[in-house]
Amino acid sequence: MDEIVRLLITGGTIDEDSADSTGKSLFLQSHVPEMLEEASISSGVIVEKLMLKDSSDINEEDRKQILERCISCPEKRVVITHGTNTMVETATVLGRRIHNKTVVLVGAFIPYVRNGSDAVGNLKYAVEKARQLPHGVYVAMSGKAFPWDNVRKNEQKQVFEEL
Repeated sequence: MDEIVRLLITGGTIDEDSADSTGKSLFLQSHVPEMLEEASISSGVIVEKLMLKDSSDINEEDRKQILERCISCPEKRVVITHGTNTMVETATVLGRRIHNKTVVLVGAFIPYVRNGSDAVGNLKYAVEKARQLPHGVYVAMSGKAFPWDNVRKNEQKQVFEEL
């Protein structure tokens, strides 16, 4: 059996139900359990909801909560669902402090509830990478995993890439 993965939910487009007139994500509930079932990867994954926020609203207190939970959870492999707008900032906070676990941040450009979503594929990839990668903090999007200190979001192309 693969190692147990702790999956921490924080929100972001991956879990968005709709957006308001300004483009901010709105949430009714997390869709992560459905995504795990659809991807056939629910076995060996413990799901824990920390928050459901648009990543533009994630602040330093939220990042501290995410960091503390990553450190305190017994699992050595952690996946965090997160919005793409501030994913790199959160990865940086975690990457500077976490050295004895594998932590993978993941999100989506198209919400799970919409046709053509990249959510399930990205989540499945992130869980797989969390089980394979050496200790460290990573961002996994669109079939690629990047170390926390060598990644940026290219807003124009809507992709994550190396620095």
